[in-house]
Amino acid sequence: MEEEPNDNGTKIIETDKGAIDGQNKCPKCGSTDISVNARTGKLRCNFCRHEFEPEKLQGMETDISKLEGRVMASGTQDIVDDAQQNVVTLKCTSCGAEVVIDTAEATQARCHWCRNTLSINQQVPNGVIPDVVLPFNVTKAEAEEQIQKFVRKRKFYSHPKFRREFSTQNIMGVYFPYMLIDINTHAYFSGHGEREVRRYRRSTRENGNYSTYYDADLYEVERDFDLTIEGLTVESSADKLKRSSDNTNNVINSIMPFDTENSAKYNANYLKGYTAEKRDVNVEQLEELVDRQSKDIARYAAKDTIKEYDRGVSWSKEQLSVKGEQWKTAYLPVWLYSYQEKKNNNSILHYVAVNARTKETMGSVPINIPKLFLVSCIIEILAIIASIKIDFDYSWILWLVGILYFVVMRLRYRNSNERHYYEKETKRTIFNLKKADRFIKKETELSDSKISNENSERITGQNIQENILNKMNDLIK
Repeated sequence: MEEEPNDNGTKIIETDKGAIDGQNKCPKCGSTDISVNARTGKLRCNFCRHEFEPEKLQGMETDISKLEGRVMASGTQDIVDDAQQNVVTLKCTSCGAEVVIDTAEATQARCHWCRNTLSINQQVPNGVIPDVVLPFNVTKAEAEEQIQKFVRKRKFYSHPKFRREFSTQNIMGVYFPYMLIDINTHAYFSGHGEREVRRYRRSTRENGNYSTYYDADLYEVERDFDLTIEGLTVESSADKLKRSSDNTNNVINSIMPFDTENSAKYNANYLKGYTAEKRDVNVEQLEELVDRQSKDIARYAAKDTIKEYDRGVSWSKEQLSVKGEQWKTAYLPVWLYSYQEKKNNNSILHYVAVNARTKETMGSVPINIPKLFLVSCIIEILAIIASIKIDFDYSWILWLVGILYFVVMRLRYRNSNERHYYEKETKRTIFNLKKADRFIKKETELSDSKISNENSERITGQNIQENILNKMNDLIK
């Protein structure tokens, strides 16, 4: 597999070298009727039942600490928005018939004469053929069980119409498009950190109430280290990048991470029996998102080195220098249940998604708002009565119980706050760590429990999807 540098020095890895369009034959009996065994993740001949190991992608750097410059798998090529790129004509090697496949709809078709299966394995510039695919290894029956459990736990406030119409027969296996990015970086952080020395309570002169105060040691903190980030996973579908109050697709990506290190080289047979969504976002539109998320991952990596600062750290300088990166496209497997809720002349599409590798499940269930509101009001009334009868300084908190109950239950059913915690879950490795901790002074009678401007857990790469969509619209115009 050869590396071909382009005009700007980027190395292009031709990941479909050796891929052949046409018949994919069983190595034992020659049959073209091949599918995936969901229990093993291997391809299986449906005629002789022979199973064969997935072919691994070759040519990509596996030691991320050695990455230099930019390496791009050929599946990341910019998408050509042209209907002519979708239509591929194959000649059947068994009978000679010509078979037309619209790759926008499918990557396989049967020869209308000899009934052999013909597959598209070579990449076409419409985003439909990725570099790698992660096979399903959770069966439909197992996914149905997970979805039923999820919905059953949310039965009390679920909408009556949803309960009547809910059926696991609607579950589909779907491959969603993602970008997988490996990054070799150097990180530098400097700022101030505080260690708690003493905590005590003291009454105030105004009203005699007691307040908590803190004494702490203030340090100047520096962290310098090399960092590798492996398998950073970002959506490459514009529809999944959209975020709004009526959009429930956030639950699809909240079931990450996937074990992407077990991905196989793309083969159309992995898609047999499942649907697939085509990539429609280019690398250029995702660069800012990847940059932000990389910095978040580095910040959380640095946090692992400052645990002694129990009052936190305020970084004043953060630098992340990229030494090398590589991108590839992937299909990742999800079992998906969808339900359309009609609401005020609009419709909301709810999803319950199951990670088809780990069984991680998350979803959104239509809520019976009047019932939830009524119960919340009853709880609020009882809490107000309790606040009148109970004599303590913070009885006003009970006035919030009904409101909090409503919010918590709504979040439990809608899960609008759920997401992929990439900053914690992405594989990262620190090496060549250098620490510098210089005592500055002792601080006394601090009223806050944390250092001012504590930012060691700051997240910046979660809310820029709108920028990506705007860039895409500009390109279209």
